[in-house]
Amino acid sequence: MSTTIPVRVERIEQLATGIKQFTLVAADGGALPAFESGSHVVVHIGERANAYSLTGALSDTRRYRISVRREEQSRGGSRHLHEAVAEGDTLAISPPANLFGLADAAPRHLLIAGGIGITPFMTHIQTLEARGDDFALHYCFRNRQGAAYLDSLPLLLPETRLSLYESELGQRLDIAALLACQPAGTHVYVCGPAQLNDAVISAARAAGWSGERIHHEQFRNEVDTAGGAFEVTLARSGILLTVGADDTLLRAIEKAGVKVDCMCREGVCGSCETAILDGEADHRDAYLSDAEKAAQKTMMLCVSRAKGRHLVLDL
Repeated sequence: MSTTIPVRVERIEQLATGIKQFTLVAADGGALPAFESGSHVVVHIGERANAYSLTGALSDTRRYRISVRREEQSRGGSRHLHEAVAEGDTLAISPPANLFGLADAAPRHLLIAGGIGITPFMTHIQTLEARGDDFALHYCFRNRQGAAYLDSLPLLLPETRLSLYESELGQRLDIAALLACQPAGTHVYVCGPAQLNDAVISAARAAGWSGERIHHEQFRNEVDTAGGAFEVTLARSGILLTVGADDTLLRAIEKAGVKVDCMCREGVCGSCETAILDGEADHRDAYLSDAEKAAQKTMMLCVSRAKGRHLVLDL
């Protein structure tokens, strides 16, 4: 696993119903690594590791800010942060990583957020404003009580760049119509529930948008990682492993002392993608396309398993 950074919780604020903002500073009082817009950190709590977008000022290397929605059905990471972590406590985080960066050159950037998926756009707005790029943000949420940043966004963006959709009031985003009125070459970015992400991606593809103009991020992938036991050979390490029915392939590899980069541990970020040398994977991730899964060339170690009894991986 990647080296972690010890941080102290400087402040905790309630942003909305079920959403808290945590301000983190380096435990040693020093500067934190600089980061680009769209970046996230992984908070490590015991064996759990959850990824959260950085939402603070890009210019501030003294503190990070993350916003955490309490997930009732989570594995416990968000509940722990909401219920057990207090100001002054120390946490371990990974260095910032970016899997949701902005395109360097685009005539327009279309940002679509759903619920807590607004978080990476809080830094994208800063970069786009600084660059003078043309962009607009469309933010979908259930109700105002449970939506973060509704007070600050109107102060950051004019009405021409900010559109809000409160579903409990019957306000719905017409994705196809929105895409249809964008100038040629526009890049679309979506972060939110799988339903929203899939709808935007499908609509953009149906409208003929090329893959390099469609960007998405989703850190939650509710998937059952359990299954039958199987064996794995790590070709480069010369190690033969048995993955138990209730264990994950990633945990088995880490227990064997082999280091693997993995940010989300939920099959959505792609950081643990590994080449398959022999055998077939039971793909359970939300990162690879259907064609990539069918090709059986790579797999995500954190959630996927073997279809048969044995796999050989390039590790």
